Amino acid sequence: MFDFAALVANENMKIFRRVRSWIMLGLLVLLTAAISIIASVTASSTIKMWDMTSMELMILIPLANIFCVIIAADIVASEFTNGTIKLLLIRPWTRSKVLLSKYVSLLIFVLITLAVVYVSTLLINSLVFGYEGGVMAQQVFGVLDPGMSAWSYMNQYFLLQLVSFIVTVTLAFMISAVFRSSALAIGLSLFIVLMSEVLSQLFSLVNKPWVDYVLFQHLNLTKYLRMDAALGGSNQDMMTLGFSLAVLAGYYIVFMALSWFVFTKRDVAA
Repeated sequence: MFDFAALVANENMKIFRRVRSWIMLGLLVLLTAAISIIASVTASSTIKMWDMTSMELMILIPLANIFCVIIAADIVASEFTNGTIKLLLIRPWTRSKVLLSKYVSLLIFVLITLAVVYVSTLLINSLVFGYEGGVMAQQVFGVLDPGMSAWSYMNQYFLLQLVSFIVTVTLAFMISAVFRSSALAIGLSLFIVLMSEVLSQLFSLVNKPWVDYVLFQHLNLTKYLRMDAALGGSNQDMMTLGFSLAVLAGYYIVFMALSWFVFTKRDVAA
């Protein structure tokens, strides 16, 4: 147990020893501050804290997802690119334990990234525009439930984003384990993530039952927060949150199984 904790700590050191990791996290904070300050100085009317928070999340969440995917796509492939994989595997740890330590470290980075976005948006906007209490989510986020507060929406929103982030970084992690080239793994992972919304729209035009099981149709879980629970899901396709979570769980298992199989069976002698 202590050996594994040391292995995870070592992987975390690799992530945060790189300047790019700190630049990514710092950029999220600086971008939040810049948007809020510029808006407060240039706006001709009064801006409210929750309104600005809602707008900034539309920018910061996709950006944070891209940052996490970059780390995920590089975390295994970089060992082959840099030629350090042999040094890692000659130590007294199984390949499965090495792979798991990398994945746990990746999840820690995802949690830290989302925490940075959560804290920075709420804290900076509270300081710049003044804290608003007792605001309902219906007023700010367009939620149909009149009893949901803005705070409750934020907490549920980030929880669902965490699930989506975990699935997307696990996909990138699998690609990283499959390909030896770090650049190829990052490029392919970013292409899939950036095109996911477009692919989702294209698949929605296909009137076939199997479309309901396509990954890209279920990555946007936060849409269920803005829909009436009485409808049981989306007004468009009548999917439910439970169904989307089940589909994502299936893909998650496949991604993890492929990552483990490829990494544990790969020949690193060359």
